[in-house]
Amino acid sequence: MSNQQTEKIRIFALGGLDEIGKNMYVLELDEDILIIDAGCMHPEDDMLGVDIVIPDITYLVENKDRVKGIVLTHGHEDHIGAVPYILRDLNVPVYGTKFTLALVRDKFKEVKVKKKPELKEIHSDSKVKVGKTPISFFATNHSIPDSLGVIIHTSQGPIVYTGDFKFDQNPVDGRPTEMGKLTEIGDKGVLCLLSDSHNAEIPGNTPSDSIVAEGVKDAFHEADACIIVTVYSTHIHRIQQVLNAAENEERKVAIVGKDIERAVSIALELGYLLDNNHVLIPKEDIKKYGRDQLVVLTTGSQGEPMSCLAKMAKGSHPLVKIEKHDRILIAAMPNPGNEKAVSQMVDLLSRTGANVIYGKTKKIHVSGHASQEELKLMLNLVKPQHFIPMSGEFRMQYAHRHLARSVGIDDSKIFLLEKGEVAEFTKRKGKRANKMPSGHVLIDGLGVGDVGNIVLRDRRLLSKDGILVVVVTLNKKHSEILSGPDIISRGFVYVRESEALIKQAEKLVTDTLHQSMEQKQTEWSQMKSQVRDQLSRFLYEKTKRRPMIMPIIMEA
Repeated sequence: MSNQQTEKIRIFALGGLDEIGKNMYVLELDEDILIIDAGCMHPEDDMLGVDIVIPDITYLVENKDRVKGIVLTHGHEDHIGAVPYILRDLNVPVYGTKFTLALVRDKFKEVKVKKKPELKEIHSDSKVKVGKTPISFFATNHSIPDSLGVIIHTSQGPIVYTGDFKFDQNPVDGRPTEMGKLTEIGDKGVLCLLSDSHNAEIPGNTPSDSIVAEGVKDAFHEADACIIVTVYSTHIHRIQQVLNAAENEERKVAIVGKDIERAVSIALELGYLLDNNHVLIPKEDIKKYGRDQLVVLTTGSQGEPMSCLAKMAKGSHPLVKIEKHDRILIAAMPNPGNEKAVSQMVDLLSRTGANVIYGKTKKIHVSGHASQEELKLMLNLVKPQHFIPMSGEFRMQYAHRHLARSVGIDDSKIFLLEKGEVAEFTKRKGKRANKMPSGHVLIDGLGVGDVGNIVLRDRRLLSKDGILVVVVTLNKKHSEILSGPDIISRGFVYVRESEALIKQAEKLVTDTLHQSMEQKQTEWSQMKSQVRDQLSRFLYEKTKRRPMIMPIIMEA
């Protein structure tokens, strides 16, 4: 394809660096802006009540006329989860493969977009123009069907973004990462490589997904009760292996969990998942089969407290009850940061008397990301002039930089970026430039961005020391208290066991209000502030706690 004449190229991330998830990479090609991936991530432990986190796209909204499109590499939530929210502010086409776009369409059922999105289907041999920029693709192997890498063609040389990938020489779907295309583009002189860093700390090669089939088959063969398997909801290859193993043992499979039910439905409809012998049954039919005839495929591999597996572990799931001698397969590894939650869930499951298989006890899961030798192979195939480690926490990017040095890339040509930090290219020379605004936008229920640091601070305070509500009715004209003060405590102290403390607090509020009225204070805000300050000091002195204090003053 003819290259776009590009005098200045700027590359930066609005998410996906120094974190796992929320992948969003931006290329400025002179006046055109191209977005690659738009993902979300699960909230961190201190983001109380938040559902998901998406990138801050303030810069893109301010320059919305320059944004020409969003290119999606694959359908994992950490690469597509923010798309519906972004399309509320940016009216641009979205490019993705058949399965990726099917998952995106499904998301629009939950998150409404004002204008019907323009979704453009692509495949590994597609060649498209986004704005003025020619873009081509190469197939990659990952833990989801239809994943792609992206090649952006410019007059300074191609820019290659790998997406998430590994070099599986025996892929389950027969679709390996296209090394031929990478070699061909590498011979033309690649300006910059942006590569997945997720497994950059792990030596060797990532094992093939094909070996998991044998591990799942063995685990099924040895089981004499119900088998419960939890996987990533979009890991269609793993789900196919579970169906095959179930068929081999003459068992039926019930899918339980909203996300995995939808993913399986889409994959069956599009032909990415095969059930020719009707192994799948409706979850409502579970009770029609003996426990030794059943496989339950569900969600919860990351220890999510509200997932189906967590509810089963607590005995609160309406359809599936775990019994002694059941076999539970956790066919996934914890994402960084989720290790504690998964460990706690495994402990809870073990208390039921079930046989829990997880981690490395049997080969029932392998990573979908390239390990060190594969990352070095990618660098050697592409032979980039410049290199930017992408997609991972800082230590992963740092390890990836070390790998790039080891294959001969000059350290001055490697950019270890933070979110928002720009790498700028002019006449095939790269340098660091200014920093773009970046950060988190928190999604809580239907609210987008209305939960910020102040709200989270209040939630943390409430969860830590509770709340104290002070209710009082005044007659301001005669400077007298008509009723109250009444103090209501929630999460601070148990009132019946702290009557003396509450009485002292009520007296302090009464004295403070009388003093305010004697000084002819008429502003409610001043009176509330004095009550809050006096009460806060008193309670900290008595309890060493700082509850949230809410004075409610009414006038009669």
